[in-house]
Amino acid sequence: MILRVTRYGEAVLREAGERVDVFDAALRKLVEDMVETMYAAEGIGLAAQQIGVPRQICVVDLSLLPEEDLDYELDGKRVPIDLIMPMAIINPELTVLPGSVVAAEEGCLSFPAIRADIPRVEAIEVAFQDVKGEPHRLRCRGWFARVVQHEVDHLKGVLFIDHLDRRQLRLLEPRLTRLKGRVEREMRDPSN
Repeated sequence: MILRVTRYGEAVLREAGERVDVFDAALRKLVEDMVETMYAAEGIGLAAQQIGVPRQICVVDLSLLPEEDLDYELDGKRVPIDLIMPMAIINPELTVLPGSVVAAEEGCLSFPAIRADIPRVEAIEVAFQDVKGEPHRLRCRGWFARVVQHEVDHLKGVLFIDHLDRRQLRLLEPRLTRLKGRVEREMRDPSN
């Protein structure tokens, strides 16, 4: 089922997610709905907060990126990307690996039509569980690492705009204010 994507200004986007302790059919259904919602919105990542659920769950699918842009190992092996996508990342614990910080343009499904250059570390390792509760370890660099960091930030109530410096944020402020106002009006009167 395609779910409504929350937008900037909705309080749930600032909530830290609760840890997932029950790995059951309801969780699998939620993850399936998140993946379907991500695809419908033409995204490559979606966090539970973005569907109004403050839990430590996100989904990603990078299978449409060129293989040469994907640098990763899952549980110590390089598995074909099509075999591991879409990927549910539950209860993630992220570790920064040695490397540089790189700025690149990011967008977010909760911020329609707003994009900005966001600095992120280039390499990470993330320990997480899948929908069955099985533990995994993902090491990734580049775009894979960027997308995972973006989604894991959501699980902590951190938004991509929080990584902007004051000057960049000031430039985006008029658009953010309009988006927030539109969301507030829709929340007051959903018929509009």
